Amino acid sequence: MLILVEADPPAVSRRAAALVADLITRNPRAVLGLAAGATPRGLYQDLVRRHGEGLDFAGLTVFGLDEYVDLPVDHPASCTGALRHALIDRVNLEPSRVHLLDAIPSGDVTAYCTAHERKIAEAGGINLQLLGLGMNGHIGFNEPGSSLSGRTHPVALTASTRAVNRPGFPFPGEVPTAAVTMGIGTILDARLVLLLATGAAKAEIVAQFIEGPLTARVPASALQMHADAVVLLDEAAAAKLRYRDDYAAEAGVRAQLVGKSATVPSSA
Repeated sequence: MLILVEADPPAVSRRAAALVADLITRNPRAVLGLAAGATPRGLYQDLVRRHGEGLDFAGLTVFGLDEYVDLPVDHPASCTGALRHALIDRVNLEPSRVHLLDAIPSGDVTAYCTAHERKIAEAGGINLQLLGLGMNGHIGFNEPGSSLSGRTHPVALTASTRAVNRPGFPFPGEVPTAAVTMGIGTILDARLVLLLATGAAKAEIVAQFIEGPLTARVPASALQMHADAVVLLDEAAAAKLRYRDDYAAEAGVRAQLVGKSATVPSSA
């Protein structure tokens, strides 16, 4: 993993947007995996601004990372709604190239998940997968204990995740108990993974997944196995890292190489 630390959340968003925009410029037909949640919002805002200045999204293909089960897509807390509001409906993405985990069936969810994986393969694989970080170390909705080689699948949400999500739902009984998510194996197949984490509340879990053991109990630790994973932190989220100087030295050496593998053209 390449660890990059910026001063504050706006600086993290700007750095992330610069990386994504550079990829789009070098590979206009790239395939992106999009994460919802609060942390990437600034990144999406910056990409929308860059679109207004000429950044072209027309050739891109995008995939949703996760979605709640039994939640209308127009619900303000849905991942689909968040992605459409923050980015998809504000840039010139071709609708036929947008593949979100919406309209999850009440019946054969396994077939639905298999179809999502098939679409990713048909697009040539994901060039860049964006991620946030859950308070319990989840990436996507891969909760602690998830398979480190799993593919897109349904998952029961833990009590801690539901507690974090509660502000998005007016009544406690509305908080979803299940979701569908790309698996950790799907995420690791992306040519480049870009994880954003900000704020002091994330400092402990950031230190665990970067410097702790590789373990399914901290799903984000699977990124230790990825050859081209970039973790973008603000100072608050990086506060408990023990080897900051080493990461800064590594960043200085590798900064010009970040994301080069993600420019490999897709077959779509």
